[in-house]
Amino acid sequence: MDNTVEKIKHIIEKVRPYILGDGGDIEFVKYDEETNIVYVRLLGNCVNCSMADYTIKDMVEEVITAELPEVLSVEQVL
Repeated sequence: MDNTVEKIKHIIEKVRPYILGDGGDIEFVKYDEETNIVYVRLLGNCVNCSMADYTIKDMVEEVITAELPEVLSVEQVL
């Protein structure tokens, strides 16, 4: 799992500048290897943004699942 977590963190760091550019931020919370779900938290302007779900699904999840097919989903925690 540690290798997968490191890869996930690395991918998040690659998409993070785009989120920072809109005044938001993202942090890795955990990876559940039983369900293959990544949990992240949005910060800053992303917290109350109506586009937060799109950011998670259309950007973060798309990039992570493309590079790590074992990951099935990315979910936001508050």
